[in-house]
Amino acid sequence: MTQDKPAVVCVFCGSTEGNDPVHLEAAQDLAYEFHKNNVQLVYGGGNTGLMGEIAKKLVSLSGPEAVHGVIPQAMVQAAASHGTDENDDETAGGKAAERVVSKPLDGNHIDELTFGLTTIVQDMHTRKRLMATKVLQGGPGSGFVALAGGFGTIEEIMEMTTWNQLGIHHVGVVLLNVNGYWDGLLAWVRTAVQQGFINSENGSILIEVQGVKDVWPRLVEYRCSSKRYQLNWSQE
Repeated sequence: MTQDKPAVVCVFCGSTEGNDPVHLEAAQDLAYEFHKNNVQLVYGGGNTGLMGEIAKKLVSLSGPEAVHGVIPQAMVQAAASHGTDENDDETAGGKAAERVVSKPLDGNHIDELTFGLTTIVQDMHTRKRLMATKVLQGGPGSGFVALAGGFGTIEEIMEMTTWNQLGIHHVGVVLLNVNGYWDGLLAWVRTAVQQGFINSENGSILIEVQGVKDVWPRLVEYRCSSKRYQLNWSQE
């Protein structure tokens, strides 16, 4: 039963640190909160930026079994293929430079004590499905959280918000809005509700918190919107 399992939280965030150290601090602080509450982390498998920081910090606190990264094969190979010159706009701090693997890619797992377990998958769709599956197999309080990030982060957290609205999953989706980083996205949600493109109750599917300590309580107390679509996804 899920009650006997630890919570599993998928964190979406940038593979760079950004220009404001407050975001790196938020990643570290969130790792501490996960450790205190016996939460296991699923994330995008990167070892740089906010991704790498939350994974490394939680491994140092809870051990490598508490962290599971999921990364597509192309991203593993990209840095080796294109180089990692920090002045190269195509790879600098981006998804392409997430991980370089020196050992042969036999099987689909890389064990790294620093960043936990990494699973290599074939594509982005498989990555997101596996991360979501791990979350839904977790105990009470499992869900999705977004820290600061770029195009990939916003796409991932909004897809999980959409999946909630469609009834594909029933867990919380939390936006950690440190220093107003996500104010623009939240303003768009309010506009979409005002103009009738999102139901007012569904507008609260994406939960805003401004402090790291508020993330875990909001996941634990999450209740689904009564206006979600009641669709049958049993064939998924």
